[in-house]
Amino acid sequence: MSIANTLLGLLEGGPKYGYDLKRLHDERFQQDRPLHYGQVYSTLSRLLRNGLVEEKGIEPGSGPDRKRYAITDAGVTNVDEWLSTPENPSLYLQNTLYTKVVLALLSERDAADVLDAQRGAHLREMRKLTTRKGDGDLADQLICDHALFHLEADLRWLELTAARLDDLAGQLKP
Repeated sequence: MSIANTLLGLLEGGPKYGYDLKRLHDERFQQDRPLHYGQVYSTLSRLLRNGLVEEKGIEPGSGPDRKRYAITDAGVTNVDEWLSTPENPSLYLQNTLYTKVVLALLSERDAADVLDAQRGAHLREMRKLTTRKGDGDLADQLICDHALFHLEADLRWLELTAARLDDLAGQLKP
């Protein structure tokens, strides 16, 4: 996710301090991985330098001065372009799990054990997400649904691969 574009989008609601942007971001998007303050302020500095935000007042404080940031017209255009540009679909054409299966077969280890261990890990994670989804608000439910659907697709791949292990092993033999 683009932190810069996310902060710009949050600024469309009106000028905010870096602290407020971090809090809003963490509340809405990153329950599991909050932003660090340094990341917020370095991103705001870059946005300021690039003309996508401007300072809208400075307040002295007990520590560093507090700066309010507002999005510029160029920043709004940037957000418009970002929102209208589709994300590249994540293709997992060469992932670590596939590599483990092939290496297990090449080394005459039990590739089914690799798949079974991964299936167990996926199911444990799915149980956690299902519990979280039941306890969460609508935003958290949608985030959990997204992750659950990806895990379900992975489980389908695990089952398909398990059914084809003998064929794959035959193709890998020199």
